[in-house]
Amino acid sequence: MNGDDLAGPPSAPAGPLEPWPDTVRWQPISPDLIWVELIRLGVLLAVLLIGLGLGWAFSGQWLFGAALGVVVLLAGWRAATIVRAVHAWGYAEREHDLLVRHGLLVRRLSIVPYSRMQFVDVSAGPLERAFDLATVQLHTAAAASDARVPGLRPAEAARLRDRLTALGEDRAEGL
Repeated sequence: MNGDDLAGPPSAPAGPLEPWPDTVRWQPISPDLIWVELIRLGVLLAVLLIGLGLGWAFSGQWLFGAALGVVVLLAGWRAATIVRAVHAWGYAEREHDLLVRHGLLVRRLSIVPYSRMQFVDVSAGPLERAFDLATVQLHTAAAASDARVPGLRPAEAARLRDRLTALGEDRAEGL
């Protein structure tokens, strides 16, 4: 028995619909983004539950109670998908472009050439700042090709912004 036998069967080559290339080193985003998204869900859930609860208390209609049950079930399902969705995010810096992946049911891979970037934003709302997170937003000439990388530590977001800006300037194409 040699070392090759321990490796198991060779992995199948990625099909044309497999959006995550194995040839790049994917960088994950911070798992703290899970808490940010769960808190956002909790605030929305609280507003819905209070509204439905008051409607049920004042009207006595059973539909309000049924709606409460449906909202709770959907919130539980969404909380589970938030965890998986955050783990699906990733980005990879290549020589000529930035790759951004995300999505569970519909997997999305955005490839943004450095030469096509117009500007790069770093933003952080109050909830993101509370968890020491920031989002990098890339803007290109085509609005549909804008990509974002949420859940980065501010130092990493600033490093990525500066690197993308420098690479974009070095590789800028004339219009």
